Amino acid sequence: MPDRVLLLGGTAEARLLADELSSEYDVVSSLAGRVSELRLPVGESRQGGFGGVAGLTQWLAEQGIDAVVDATHPFAATMTAHAVAATTALNLPLLVLRRPGWQEQPGDTWHWTPDAQAAATLLPKLGRRVFLTIGRQGLAAFADTGLWTLARCVDPPDPVPTWCELLLDRGPYNVAGELELLQTRQIDVLVTKNSGGDMTAAKLTAARQLGIPVVLIERPPLPPGIQVAHTTAEVQAWLADRTG
Repeated sequence: MPDRVLLLGGTAEARLLADELSSEYDVVSSLAGRVSELRLPVGESRQGGFGGVAGLTQWLAEQGIDAVVDATHPFAATMTAHAVAATTALNLPLLVLRRPGWQEQPGDTWHWTPDAQAAATLLPKLGRRVFLTIGRQGLAAFADTGLWTLARCVDPPDPVPTWCELLLDRGPYNVAGELELLQTRQIDVLVTKNSGGDMTAAKLTAARQLGIPVVLIERPPLPPGIQVAHTTAEVQAWLADRTG
């Protein structure tokens, strides 16, 4: 009987990994369910939370899970912390899949900040028309900047903010489209999280070409001692090594 693997997903890498592992493992993908139109992976999946560390620990034990792969978003720090605690309690192997972060290139003007509040404090020094691409969580930190703001989200926040203009859209995006958006809205500063990956990187290329400064929010640190992979191939090798 194939090993049973819990894949904490919601990212493009998680969907790809579910497809790659489906022929050799009994994979269950878990999705947070925070967007209205989820892109479901191949195979068995579940939606919603587990009920904290205790709920996840109980679920892992009841489902007979043999290994856990955390392929959540790089900013899903709470889920990762819960996965660490639950797998430690059950002595289960855990691997975190994290896509590489974006790297500054010649022509970029990047400003790194530790969190959304620090980014909001910095903004008035950099521009007057802001393009926020941090998702709907954390928008409130920018409510009092006094700057004209365009916020792009997949789904509208609840409650819907009145201090900014909302643009509801989902990637992947291309450079031509991002250039047009930045120019037509007269954006002069971009704010984003260091999510990494190709789906939303076009905005950085567009900002570089237009000479627009970018404020990047750093990723939360991973818990110490956690094994990390950067590609799906590394995950497959890790699982193969564990199962012989």
